[in-house]
Amino acid sequence: MKKLIGAAAIIGVAVAVLPLPGAAQNAPVTGPNKILKTAKVGGDGGFDYIFADVDARRLYTPRSGAMGHLAVWNLDTLEPIGDIAGVRSGGAVVDPKSRHGFSTTKPLTMWDSKTLQVIKTIDVGGRPDGIMLDPYTERVWILSHQQPYATIIDAKDGTVVKAMDVGGGPEQAVSDGKGTIYINISDKANIAVIDAKSMEVKAHYDMSSLGQGGSGLALDNKNHVLFAYYRMPSPVAVVVNAETGKVITTLPTGVGVDTVAFNPGTMEAISAENGGTMTFIKENSPTSFSVEQTLKTMPVAKTLALDTKTGHLLTMSAEFAPAPPGAPPGPAGRPARGPMVPGSFSILMVGR
Repeated sequence: MKKLIGAAAIIGVAVAVLPLPGAAQNAPVTGPNKILKTAKVGGDGGFDYIFADVDARRLYTPRSGAMGHLAVWNLDTLEPIGDIAGVRSGGAVVDPKSRHGFSTTKPLTMWDSKTLQVIKTIDVGGRPDGIMLDPYTERVWILSHQQPYATIIDAKDGTVVKAMDVGGGPEQAVSDGKGTIYINISDKANIAVIDAKSMEVKAHYDMSSLGQGGSGLALDNKNHVLFAYYRMPSPVAVVVNAETGKVITTLPTGVGVDTVAFNPGTMEAISAENGGTMTFIKENSPTSFSVEQTLKTMPVAKTLALDTKTGHLLTMSAEFAPAPPGAPPGPAGRPARGPMVPGSFSILMVGR
């Protein structure tokens, strides 16, 4: 363990025998998971995060751009339920207790998930991007790549509880539901460990020797195992003991991982990838892991949501025209692409 830096300890990586990151195409392409349903639902606007409200059986696909809106679908049938016009958002979340929804607009938008009516807007700093609900405190964490890196909102009344520095630009966050929050810090290649009640950083687990460009983060809560994903120099998932920060192993993933999930029903960590694949890592035991399957989905289907009731995974993408000659690459080195083909936006349901 290294010395404290500010309020956080940087915990050194104790590396077990680690396989070298390899190409994701070496993973088996066949396996138990498949695309169960594809719904070409159309609609205008860009897209980023997708959210499943498991209790209410609703799926949210926030759309950005001039025609941005928050589209709501039946989680089981993918039939349309409703829409909140003008909510041009990157992400959304619903608190199952208060039934309040929040979207990462600026200012932040708070809405009633039963009526789909906007309740109010909330002034926040930075550039709202990622979003997570912590059920332990019933607070919503708004993540930004600009300071303040995290803004914490009371889900019951929409008040700002705190704006805090988590030690760098955050990507995905997960809660253990018992008082600890973990955040993958993208630009520092570490995992922030935060006390959910006091909202203080307790430690950072340093992953910089294993990867850069952190993205997704998933948690096996029962066995205290984190799956931290890094895009460079080769796409890799780092499997970490959540209590100590000790690295258990590394495994290859597909190109352009964005959000990930852990399914306790199947003991799989799943990553959605901009390259058009979904990688399933099987937890055989708390110390044994393997790449179980690489499933072809759609290019740019880089985010996912887990329906914990059915075990289904939801992702989304669209078809794009070829990029014009000389077009620069997108963010995080993503390939250049042309405009979206009208009417091609689709939701994919994946499962067994």
